[in-house]
Amino acid sequence: MRRIFPFLLLLSALPGAAHADALPLNRVFAPTSFWYAAIPADAPLHTNSAVFVTEFLRQKKAYYGTVAINTTAYASPVYIVDADVPTVRVRKVDCQNNGYIDKLFDAEWAAVPIPTTAEPADGTDGEMTIWQPSTDRMWEFWQARKTGGEWQACWGGGMEHVSKSNGIWPHNHGTTATSLPFMGGQITAEELRRGEINHALGISLVDLEKWQIRSWPATRSDGWNPKGLPNRIPEGLRFRLDPKVDVAALKLGRAGKIIALAAQKYGFVIWDKAGAITLRAENPKSFTTRGLPDPYPELFEKKPGYAVLEGFPWERLQFLPMDYGKP
Repeated sequence: MRRIFPFLLLLSALPGAAHADALPLNRVFAPTSFWYAAIPADAPLHTNSAVFVTEFLRQKKAYYGTVAINTTAYASPVYIVDADVPTVRVRKVDCQNNGYIDKLFDAEWAAVPIPTTAEPADGTDGEMTIWQPSTDRMWEFWQARKTGGEWQACWGGGMEHVSKSNGIWPHNHGTTATSLPFMGGQITAEELRRGEINHALGISLVDLEKWQIRSWPATRSDGWNPKGLPNRIPEGLRFRLDPKVDVAALKLGRAGKIIALAAQKYGFVIWDKAGAITLRAENPKSFTTRGLPDPYPELFEKKPGYAVLEGFPWERLQFLPMDYGKP
């Protein structure tokens, strides 16, 4: 039986109706994708779960004492485009000067329907996502920029048959270090408006196990543990909030409780390394580049992104086994 919490009923009174091309509440990828698989209450736990919780709390304390939600930087704007948007070629550039150019990008980025008003995220990563439901295609860019009228990017991907995808970038492509798409694990403004998140949440940690050790659904990693320190958490590992926690009783705002419920039902997946423990929300440029207001002052109840999850019981996390849910 579905649980209904009284605080969710308040969300219907929030001003600002969903716009026509708002990100969908339910699914982008195939219904069978791991992103949408609820975790059973009696799911097995990692044998090192308690130790990993201690390590998570250590990192939280060591790096700013909070778990923040990125919005304007290190979070991707998503531009949902119609079939008639003109296409442009995006040139793959070797911004890391490593001499490696993946020729697959020549085909993937040959014709991308980028709106004229599109802008990448702020910050050094310059992320940007284009989604065209009419052709069932999606593009993701890292260090995207428009130079001399030409769009360029350092890395990313182009995906066909998105609605049938397992929600993992092929060919080790994609902007996150694990090849897990932003469209899978970002929080959307529409989800917060409607009061429910129906997918796992991508999360970035700071001190991670070396890149050679990773858990599915990650297909690669940028973890770094040169001293071989024990109990480092690998990228791709999944964890959740203990389903016994009474979310309605937590001292969290509306957005925090919505996230906590998703953390119980679908959990988190570690998809990147960052300078702090962070979640990502749909970048407000998805709205502001079209003349619409930034939705987060309202949805976060005027709290900054680093304060939305104050009161979240991080000590009640539960880590799942390696490769949990792998087909």
